[in-house]
Amino acid sequence: MKRTLSLVVVTLGLLGPMCARAANIDPSAIPDGTYTVKVEKTVDPQHIQVVMDNGSETTLVAGRSTVNFSKIQPNDQIKVSIIKGTVMVYLDLTSH
Repeated sequence: MKRTLSLVVVTLGLLGPMCARAANIDPSAIPDGTYTVKVEKTVDPQHIQVVMDNGSETTLVAGRSTVNFSKIQPNDQIKVSIIKGTVMVYLDLTSH
């Protein structure tokens, strides 16, 4: 009994960190719509890494030249409208 319990504890200890990692998803797999996301980092003015509400991570791409992520900071909450995997418009919900 003790051996089985020890084996379960060790197994959970090894699998825990792997399960805790957020899934990285392809932005083209995100259905068109409006989402509130948390910014992890701004890669450049046209690319931003975010965490979706469901915990999935992705890198979003600006869908038009007027979309510029250069003023976005890590940990900002933004609302994005995604069409065909790209951001057409966004709103920064975090006041600086």
